[in-house]
Amino acid sequence: MPGAVWLRERPPRRGDRGLTRGAIATETVRLLDRAGPAGLSMRALADALGVHATTLYWHVAARDDLLDLALDAVFAEIPLPAAHADDWGDDVRHFMTALRHALLRHPWSGALAGSRPLLGPEALARSEFVYAALSGAGFSGNALAASAAAISNLVIGSVAAESAWHHDAEATARVAMHQHLEQRAERYPTLAGLQLEGGRWDELFADAAETFLLGLRCRAGEITAPGPRAAPR
Repeated sequence: MPGAVWLRERPPRRGDRGLTRGAIATETVRLLDRAGPAGLSMRALADALGVHATTLYWHVAARDDLLDLALDAVFAEIPLPAAHADDWGDDVRHFMTALRHALLRHPWSGALAGSRPLLGPEALARSEFVYAALSGAGFSGNALAASAAAISNLVIGSVAAESAWHHDAEATARVAMHQHLEQRAERYPTLAGLQLEGGRWDELFADAAETFLLGLRCRAGEITAPGPRAAPR
């Protein structure tokens, strides 16, 4: 069961030669960075740690636990400010940018972050930070949950798109895409006329984040948006 490692009490240490969950998480991240999820097994991790596989079972029950520990270690890489900014939008922007950077450093982590419950202490601390920032803007209930979910979806989707590209082949792929659209310009004139430069992922994400924040500010009632607008509730 995903997330179960956080719902169980830690077993007493027995003959583990000082092995800790932290050490297991750190080595699991390294193994995932090298070999991806397909290369992660209890035996492979035990070999990397220099222990018998049975030793790991004093700390984790299954491979799923390793994934949850590793994912929480990735969230620990997101700097957590000591206090909230005066402008809640600065907090949200900080979180989105830092989350993206952390997930990009570990390409396997994006898919996990979008498919597993984030119940580890590091992930919960970051979730509390961004939820509190949104709450300070006036969001509550479903609007608060939806806004926080949209933040995660935007970041994880952006990371998935960027990670899917092999940067060394990106230029060639973009040329082929432009040619394909230009040949169909009559049907897709807007797409054919859009000439995006490759390798500008940071700029594209920053623009997307600002567009998203503008929408949140409209929803929070800080600025006037065209058309009908429902206040957060």
